[in-house]
Amino acid sequence: MVFSSVTFLYYFLPIFLVAYFAARGTRARNLVLLGFSLVFYAWGGLWNLALLCVSMLGNYALALLIGARPPGRRLGPLWLAIILNLAGLIFFKYAGFLAENLNVILPDGLDIPVVHPEWPLGISFFTFHAISYLVDVYRGRAQANGRLEEIAVYITMFPQLVAGPIVRYSTIANRIRDRRTTMGRVSAGLRIFIIGLSWKVLIADEVAPVATMVFDQVDTPNFATAWLGLGAYALQIYFDFGGYSNMAIGLAIAMGLKFPRNFNLPYGALSIADFWRRWHMSLSSWFRDYVYIPLGGNRNGHLHTAINLWTVFLLCGLWHGAAWTFLIWGAHHGFFLVLERTRFGGWLKAAPLVLRHAYVFAVFLSGWVWFRALTLNDAYDLFAGLVGLHGFGPIDTSLMTALQPITIGMLILGWPLAMWGLPRPKGGRIAPALRRAIYGTVDSIVVLILFALCIMTVGAANYSPFLYFRF
Repeated sequence: MVFSSVTFLYYFLPIFLVAYFAARGTRARNLVLLGFSLVFYAWGGLWNLALLCVSMLGNYALALLIGARPPGRRLGPLWLAIILNLAGLIFFKYAGFLAENLNVILPDGLDIPVVHPEWPLGISFFTFHAISYLVDVYRGRAQANGRLEEIAVYITMFPQLVAGPIVRYSTIANRIRDRRTTMGRVSAGLRIFIIGLSWKVLIADEVAPVATMVFDQVDTPNFATAWLGLGAYALQIYFDFGGYSNMAIGLAIAMGLKFPRNFNLPYGALSIADFWRRWHMSLSSWFRDYVYIPLGGNRNGHLHTAINLWTVFLLCGLWHGAAWTFLIWGAHHGFFLVLERTRFGGWLKAAPLVLRHAYVFAVFLSGWVWFRALTLNDAYDLFAGLVGLHGFGPIDTSLMTALQPITIGMLILGWPLAMWGLPRPKGGRIAPALRRAIYGTVDSIVVLILFALCIMTVGAANYSPFLYFRF
């Protein structure tokens, strides 16, 4: 079940909201949220739900074990807990990839069986949620919670279960136990939800066929075709994942919870370091706090810092998928982050804004080639097209069916929205109270129009899963 589906919008969400606000007290609402979250996750298969419940119960017990120890004796149980969580993640997500690559170097006759188990939906996200909870208990930033339903709500709550944002337990524990909702919060939350829904349905899904055709169906894209496909994919992944994050954040606000912001106009960044302060911010901060800083961060000289950055971004690439293309994508970003810590970083800061934007565009767009390509050969073919090795003719004729007027409009409109967001009207000489009333009315009308367009589009469109569901 996805947020932009008929099942969710027409049935699941309305029934959930009625049940949630009909419940009295935080504990009753937690039980409603838990029940609906389990149903939401079970929609993808009962086997997935069974594995999620094992993870939930296991981490609940492991956190109590860590919390029962004095601070100086918690490291052993923590390592046990982390190893168990990573073992499940590695088996389901990376077993086949590791076996295939080990078989390349092993002598004949010692081949390892290659298995590709179907991994549970969102396993990377709920595993990282669990690890952050365990580490925060170890560090004393959070108390091991003896209320099973509260830990179950933290790990399973459906808005962020399968694609984030990654929420730290220490930042949300108080609101899980005691929270209140107001009409203002519900209204603000649903507004953010609708904006995220429109990102996904009206922009990401509209440009997605262009990216799919170029990456998956055109064998040797020429210059124009390659750039069109890459530009479409860059918009698709931003508005798809950013849209999901906004929907999750909006639902959380409506329920009285608070999720961290996950995107802040990353395509308007002026360096790659700045890009990663704006893109998938919850994942970036997770790797910073739980991997980069424990490795030493930038405290032990330039070489050690470079090694730490490369380690973090290789792991970041591997977290996204079990393929060499993802590892190369991580190494690609790690290289430029290290480069920006040299004299190049100083030159970049002194460069004109247009050159800084051009540099950032070149880096993240070339990175998206590795991220999206299914194989290394596919990536090479697209890179060849981007530099004109497959010719400079017109756009491939197979794309003409996908390039409808609305699609072209979204391809044009998407870039300024991704770089600078919506324009902010100036007050001028209008009295503040009148200005708020006018802008509030216009805002409400626009949001209602967007919601109506989304509902009509969802009702008429085919199923379109979120890109990050596969991670």
